[in-house]
Amino acid sequence: MKPISQVIIAVAVAAGLTLGAAGSGSAQGKPAPASRVRHTPMGHPTSTAQPKDKMDTFRGVATKLGTTPEALQTAYETAKQANPKLTRGQFVAANMVAANLGSAHPAITTQALLSGLQGGKSIGQTLQSLGLSSKEAHDAQRQAAREAREADRAEDAAEKPKP
Repeated sequence: MKPISQVIIAVAVAAGLTLGAAGSGSAQGKPAPASRVRHTPMGHPTSTAQPKDKMDTFRGVATKLGTTPEALQTAYETAKQANPKLTRGQFVAANMVAANLGSAHPAITTQALLSGLQGGKSIGQTLQSLGLSSKEAHDAQRQAAREAREADRAEDAAEKPKP
């Protein structure tokens, strides 16, 4: 079994156990909830968090990739039409890996990675078919995921108002 599969399985098991423990803990010793009363919503929002629009989801990554959120959103929608099973995470990973490895490995492009995903391969399998070793493919994916998280965190930190 590949190391990434083991990690995914471990995370899924941990999440399941956590949810199971939380559910059983909350079910013990609590009386049945009373019937709920619906209140009329107030004229102002109850939280200060603004819902993210579609472009906001790509803002941090777009800055890291040197493009605009609009361009990434359009590219994602186009890729999603070609491959309905494509997730945002896969799309971001393909772009980040291509940006990181494209100069050293000209065959590794976003389109090549998206084509591999469309063909049923993982990003790691596609990278290996494009000439990387298993370890290089794994390292490239980890680096891309780390950079995407950092970009999102940096963007979130920039958006928060300072007290």
